[in-house]
Formats: sequence, structure tokens, C-alpha cells
Amino acid sequence: MSLNIELLKKIAETPGISGREDRVRALILEELRALTDEVSVDRLGNIIAMKRGKSERRVMLAAHMDEIGFIVKHIDNKGFIRIQPVGGFDARVLVAQRVLVHGYAGQTLRGVLMPSSKPIHLLGAEQAAALKLDDLFIDLGLSNEEVRANVEVGDMITMDRTLEVVGDMVVSKSLDDRASLFVMLEALRALQHHEVTIFAVATVQEEVGLRGAGTAAYQVQPDVSVALDITLANDIPGGADQDAVTRLGDGTAIKVFDSSHISNHKLVRHFRDVAKQHNIRYQLEVLPRGGTDAGAMQRVREGSPTITLSTPTRYVHTVNEMIQQADLEASINLLARYLEDAHNGDYAF
Repeated sequence: MSLNIELLKKIAETPGISGREDRVRALILEELRALTDEVSVDRLGNIIAMKRGKSERRVMLAAHMDEIGFIVKHIDNKGFIRIQPVGGFDARVLVAQRVLVHGYAGQTLRGVLMPSSKPIHLLGAEQAAALKLDDLFIDLGLSNEEVRANVEVGDMITMDRTLEVVGDMVVSKSLDDRASLFVMLEALRALQHHEVTIFAVATVQEEVGLRGAGTAAYQVQPDVSVALDITLANDIPGGADQDAVTRLGDGTAIKVFDSSHISNHKLVRHFRDVAKQHNIRYQLEVLPRGGTDAGAMQRVREGSPTITLSTPTRYVHTVNEMIQQADLEASINLLARYLEDAHNGDYAF
């Protein structure tokens, strides 16, 4: 399989924090219209695309469109911007990063994210205190008047980072969860046949509480729910082997457990059987903390057998999220092959 890096780059770099997914939604809408039979957008902003099948079984795929970022909380009398986080950034990875402030007036302004503390030259014997998000501000390099002419409270702020190929990896901001939108699109493209009716859903506001997936599942009423997300690959210096969760290069990850849901064990077995049948590399994932859209989908109406297919990722919730291309290919391949065999699954208790 040859990955369409150009499409992945376009998806990853398009700005869209929780509640402001407009631009990435327009991009995914265009792609899904070419791959499915019906496409709509619900009142919360989820894209719900249907690909008809012969059987009555309805399989819902969910990959979230929103990335973590910030909104403008306050502009002081010198034009410096204070931020409100939208999603879970760690302040330690943000110092001296460049950001994009998407102003209400239509301009996108580049700025620097800096701490309101003494520079190292002036610290002397003092110890640098641990940073909190409240310590950070944005400098747009403009006067107070120029900032206020282009920016107001509530405007979206995203990280100023591009997707790059690094060795066998791709590195970018927002691969959580733009990589999974890419997996969903490319799996639909790779389908050779299918009997189930597939609902490919691009959800909103996952990073702030799995909000979009719940309303979408209520509408779709799936018989089977498959969340598509990334997961931790702690296969780096400083971590114990038992805490790696997943490892880059060991294939796609079939989730067994996280703090939002426990995957249906028969569905886990079905995914494993399909992977073995097609010689697709996979690993089993137990994530002690964290969740996916599956946690919302599995509890809607009378519930549904639910699982998450994860792509292992290093440095999650930073501006350098890293995925091995072969693992991305494995996620695409396993999802496509599962959808071709989904009508055969028996998940009843």
C-alpha cells in the first residue's frame, strides 16, 4: 500500500479545535461524498455518511475531527493574549511554540506562546517554577490597537506546525485524531466488497467529553460501533516495558480496555481473526487512562457491541505526534478487511 501523504498532510494541517471544526469538516465532507451514497451534517456538526449494503446490520465508524488547542480568554492593554485551553495540552511542551490565532476579522495571525516569568538570564540562584497553562501568553508582535482590530475573546488558536515525513514516520500536530479520519477514508477506498451498511461518521468535540459521538449514534442506531483513534506508544527512553501500551512498528492496535469502555470481547476476537487471516500485524491494547468515541457510542439507546481500532502514536497531545507509516497502513487494511467480513460477526451474549 502506498500512503497518500498529501491527503494526510492536508487533513492534519487544517485547523479545527473542539466546537470550531468548520474547515476540517468542509474537507472531510468533500472526501466522503465521493466514497459514500448519502452524506449529511447533524445539528451538532457531525458528518454522517452512509454506504449502503445488502444486510440489515449497521456498522458505525467514528473518527473525531477536533484537535486540542485554545481560545482567546483575554487581551490585556498591551495586546498580549491570555488563553483558555480546549482539550488536554501539557504546559511543559508549549513554551516558545509558535501558534496561529484565527481572528474574527478573517486574518490568521502568527504568534509566539511564552511564559510570564523571568528569562533565565535574570533568575540567578532562583529555581524556575513548574509552568501552568495560566502562566502562558501569546505575543502577536502587534500593538494593542492592531490586535483588537483583528482578534476578540473566543477566537480559535491552533499550533503552527506542519506534517513532515521523518524516517519511516510521519510527525505532525493533531494526528489525534486526523490520522484516524485518514484511516476511515482510505479504508472506504480500499473496500473490495461489503454486505453491511456502513456509517462513516466524522465526530465533533471528542476532546472535551465525547460529545459528538453520542448524538450521532443516537441517530444512526448502530448494530456494531467501531471508534477509530490513536493510542499511546510509550516505547521511548524513561518508561517501563510494561507501561508501553503499544509500540511503533508492531502494527495496528486492537483495544481491549480503556477508562471509557471495555471492548466487546467477541468483537475483539473477530478483529484478531480477520488480522490473522490477512497477515496484518496487530497488537492488543490496554490503556489505563483515556477514552475514545466508543465510550459514548456503546451506551446510546439499547447499546451496541463496541470496539476501538487504534493507531500507535508517540508524543500524544504534543505538536510532534509521531506514527509509523506501516502501522497506519495496518490500521487501514484491518478496517477494510473487517468491514468486508462484518456481516459474519456474532456478538450476542
